[in-house]
Amino acid sequence: MIRVYSIMRFFGRHKYLIVSVLGIVIIGFVGENSILRHVQNRMLVREMKREIDDYNEQYEKAQATLKELKRNPKAITKIAREQYFMKADDEDIFVLSDDQEQGTEENETAK
Repeated sequence: MIRVYSIMRFFGRHKYLIVSVLGIVIIGFVGENSILRHVQNRMLVREMKREIDDYNEQYEKAQATLKELKRNPKAITKIAREQYFMKADDEDIFVLSDDQEQGTEENETAK
C-alpha cells in the first residue's frame, strides 16, 4: 500500500512534466503528423524534384533531337547508325568494347 501511495505522490508532484514529455513524444515520433514523418516527406519531395529536373533535361534533349530529325534527313541515318547499329548494304560494322573479359587478361597476340 505504501508503494502505491509513493507512486501516486510522484505522479501528483510531476504531473505537468509527465504530460509535457508524453506530448512531445507523441507529437515528435508517433502519429501521421509527427516531426519525423515531416522530415521524411521533405526528403522525399527533394528527391522527386531532382527526378523532375532529370526528366525535364531528358525531354529537352529529345525535343532537340526531334527538331534535328525534322530539319535534317541525314540525321536519321546518323541516329540509326549510332544508337541502333544499323548499316548500309555495302558496309560492315565492328563494335569495340573497352571491357575486359575475366580470365583473359593476357594479350592474345603475344603468344
